[in-house]
Amino acid sequence: MAGFINAPSMDPSMAFFLRAAAFFTWLKRRSVTAQSGNSSSRCVNSMAQGRPGSAQQHQPYTICQSSGFTNTHRSCLVQHTVLITRHHSQTVPNASRRGSPTPAAPRPEAHRASRPARPGAPLTPSRPTAAARARLLPARPGVRRPPQPLTAALRAPPPRPAPPGPSSRGQPFPEGRPPPGRPGGSMERSEAYGFSAVLSGAFLLSCLVFAAVNRGQRGPYMDEAFHVPQAQAYCQGRFLQWDPMITTLPGLYLVSVGIVKPVAWLCGWTGSVVCSTGMLRFINLLFSAGNFYLLYLLLSKIHQKNKAVSGFQRILSTLTLAMFPTLYFFTFLYYTDPGSVFFTLFAYLMCLYGNHKTSALLGFCGFMFRQTNIVWTVFCAGNVVAEKLNEAWKTELQKKKDEKISSRKESFSDLMRILQFLIKYLTSPKNLVTLTALTWPYIVLVTGFFVFVFINGGIVVGDRSSHEACLHFPQLFYFLSFTVFFSFSHLLTPSKIRKFLLSLRKHPMQYSLITAISLFLIWKFTYVHKYLLADNRHYTFYVWRKVFQRHELVKYVLVPVYIFSCWSFVDTLKSKSIFWILMYFVCLLAVTVPQKLLEFRYFILPFLIYRLNIPFPSLYRQLLELAFYIAVNAITLYIFLNKTFQWPNSDEIQRFMW
Repeated sequence: MAGFINAPSMDPSMAFFLRAAAFFTWLKRRSVTAQSGNSSSRCVNSMAQGRPGSAQQHQPYTICQSSGFTNTHRSCLVQHTVLITRHHSQTVPNASRRGSPTPAAPRPEAHRASRPARPGAPLTPSRPTAAARARLLPARPGVRRPPQPLTAALRAPPPRPAPPGPSSRGQPFPEGRPPPGRPGGSMERSEAYGFSAVLSGAFLLSCLVFAAVNRGQRGPYMDEAFHVPQAQAYCQGRFLQWDPMITTLPGLYLVSVGIVKPVAWLCGWTGSVVCSTGMLRFINLLFSAGNFYLLYLLLSKIHQKNKAVSGFQRILSTLTLAMFPTLYFFTFLYYTDPGSVFFTLFAYLMCLYGNHKTSALLGFCGFMFRQTNIVWTVFCAGNVVAEKLNEAWKTELQKKKDEKISSRKESFSDLMRILQFLIKYLTSPKNLVTLTALTWPYIVLVTGFFVFVFINGGIVVGDRSSHEACLHFPQLFYFLSFTVFFSFSHLLTPSKIRKFLLSLRKHPMQYSLITAISLFLIWKFTYVHKYLLADNRHYTFYVWRKVFQRHELVKYVLVPVYIFSCWSFVDTLKSKSIFWILMYFVCLLAVTVPQKLLEFRYFILPFLIYRLNIPFPSLYRQLLELAFYIAVNAITLYIFLNKTFQWPNSDEIQRFMW
């Protein structure tokens, strides 16, 4: 009660709790007086006494106690609530020097009566009326007090809630600052509750799909035939055993053993269940939950300056990216993709928060899952460099009183100027020392990577004949087409098509040059991996056979599609600095072009990083994208589980997959 008495003001929510407290007080006293058979209502005056030396003089308040609950009882109860509310919202008078309470001088009666009650005013009156002041006086013996009517404030309707702001109108989780005096605010709590509910629902759905996949395919399938026995050998302590057909480092197996063995020891599991196929697959289900959380944190960090983005939009985008079909499918198999995405996204998040040593350590973990993830360690370092370059570039423009950098992204003539500035900045010893001091953890990791390549004789471990590096430039075109397909709601819109045609009309020579270069790259640098046409269980087999092998000229006819995809891809990144875009494209080329095999799994990380950095689309486009992902996942999982086939020379059941 002391906390309530010291409260300087009373909001409607506190008045509600006080009314509830008054009701339970009445209920308790009713149980006491019910034994005497008294059914009348009586209002008992009580005086709240201050502590010795208190600087507050408390006003008496009325407690309503009754054994029945008639209209008169309700009136008394509500009067009690109003008086308590008025009492706690009353201004505290000054105390005397000795610390004894000093009552405040009463105001003239005419002054109190001159202020009529406002319609819709809150339940707490600012100044008590004469009738209310009379109720506060101690009861005199032999003096009968007349019945007190309800106050005008009780008859007034409750105050209407404030309308939502323009950024939160129509959103389940409104965005804005928390109310004063409430740490975190109800809006942040609503977003946290919504995120927890969506994450729990998505994980529960994934568990159901996981159970269906394990019932349909109990044994290892496709690449699991290599990963599962290797992990089981690690579970048995045979860490020197290695399958030469495996081309990735043992990060997945080490993490699996580090999770499964302690859990098996705690639960008392023994035998083949400890590192069974289902148990190992469940590791990726845990990684998928971690990816969900990391995607949410990354969206919140990258777009933290965009106050128009609501919590509902962040949660919806997180759910959409977590349901990305190529990644979501391999959640239910023992592949390296979910763990690789987890550590790479974690490293990116730590980089954005400035924890570069932690980011480099997590980048090493991602490298242990897949060697090409070293490129995304360079990307994290490039974020730091791009930020410094952007600051220096803005300073350069301000010195020359030139136009802003954002207006130069669409000008082809300014590209050389930016490249000249880049060369000048990176050749300055002072700037190099500054950048080295900021990015030294990444430099150490990349140096270790080159040492590994030198000792190992290449980036691939195990069967190197299946992963030969080459300059496969059309891989960039395949990735752009892949991105347009899965982000058609963002990239393939009528407005973007009109803008592209307008740009094509304004710069015909530049686009003609780009077309000629693209045709040359397709002509000279198109490779077909032996696995692409040798395994009809992958969707890439049918894409290549039904599209690219239909006619020799098809790959050249698709060049306009590639150019539009590239233009739309860059146009959605116009909110980023030109140096960030250049750095991202360098990493994109490094992670796609050396790959000879067309594999959609290689596009997961560059797609996710791109999708995280584009501006938030409208709610309609987000819902359309989510519905499309859910439909694709449902179709691919249904085909995997039900549309099986057999090869003529094998009795094993074969399934279609990404």
